[in-house]
Amino acid sequence: MSVQTVATEAISWADFEKVLMVAGTITRVEAFPEAHKPAWKVWADFGPYGERKTSAQIATLYTPETLLGRQIVGVINFPEKQIGPFRSQFLLTGFPTEQGVVITSIERPVPNGTRLA
Repeated sequence: MSVQTVATEAISWADFEKVLMVAGTITRVEAFPEAHKPAWKVWADFGPYGERKTSAQIATLYTPETLLGRQIVGVINFPEKQIGPFRSQFLLTGFPTEQGVVITSIERPVPNGTRLA
């Protein structure tokens, strides 16, 4: 995968504020054999926003053991999405690479639910 120059439209600060990106800690990871691409079912604790689950295509780079307890950045105000037999409640953010998706993680601990600024 190569980096491409993409024409982007400027957004306002108000547009950015609509996206609720918050810190969460991964509490549970399960296999998702029904997924079309290698994926895990992931649960994360978002503090005052509660625990939420998602399907994440991150199984090529991460094992459940390397994910448990890790702080991540999740988008928690998208509508829920049905992914096969599983209902996704947040977007686990990351960066696609040729090796797989590298998740967005937090450099040092912050309280779960802290909003990205």
